[in-house]
Amino acid sequence: MDIVLLMAAAVVSCQMVFLWLLSIPLRNVSIVDIGWGMGFVLVAWLSAPNTAGSRAILHLLVTVWGVRLTGYLWLRNHGKPEDYRYVAMREKRPSSFVWSSLFRVFALQGFIMWLIALPIIVTNSDASAEPNWIPISCGCLLWLIGMVFEVVGDWQLARFKSDADNQGKVMDSGLWKYTRHPNYFGEFVIWWGHWLICLGLTDPTKTWWTIISPALMSFLLLKVSGVALLEQAMKTRSPEYESYIQRTSAFFPRRPIQNLSTDVPSAS
Repeated sequence: MDIVLLMAAAVVSCQMVFLWLLSIPLRNVSIVDIGWGMGFVLVAWLSAPNTAGSRAILHLLVTVWGVRLTGYLWLRNHGKPEDYRYVAMREKRPSSFVWSSLFRVFALQGFIMWLIALPIIVTNSDASAEPNWIPISCGCLLWLIGMVFEVVGDWQLARFKSDADNQGKVMDSGLWKYTRHPNYFGEFVIWWGHWLICLGLTDPTKTWWTIISPALMSFLLLKVSGVALLEQAMKTRSPEYESYIQRTSAFFPRRPIQNLSTDVPSAS
């Protein structure tokens, strides 16, 4: 296992150094976000001694997820200015930002990526275990549910934003009627699915500890860079958002609360 862990670390390091070098002439650190999904695809295929057999299931699912996410973020962010978070960091340390971004942005995200990729890495290192199709099937089902929420949620939001009449309004239709963050919920479900697939492809008595991966992803989505960060920004952008918060679940889908005033324009 040690060699595969090191191989995965080398893959992540090379990708992050490449993205850092690319960000310098572009003056745009946001490319680290575009490279996030593809990083897991590289880890899946390049850290595996071989990709034959049932382990290819996890590789293929990670590839579909990662390529889709990378393509979506590239289309969404292409031609747009640097993310406001990185702009604030750049303005705070203009003279040293190039070097500090290597450690504070790229190296940090690379380390987090390596931790979250542990189910993939560990699956690559265990070639002897007989597959257990019960957790594999459950994991694939979770993955599918998560992809539906992520893909459909992103598509519905993109279509909503493309209509100029919706400027300043809040999306509260489609999946967004049942959760304020269907795309983040989808990401959450996908990574728990990856973990279950890992358990089914390995000896779970030896690999259960990789639960650190979906647990960390859940924490990041709920408390750090996902829901918490976006909620804070949305409250200042739209006066409708407070009403949306009161009637709609923050994360886990449920029917909206119906007994609240709804005399605000439909959508978010």
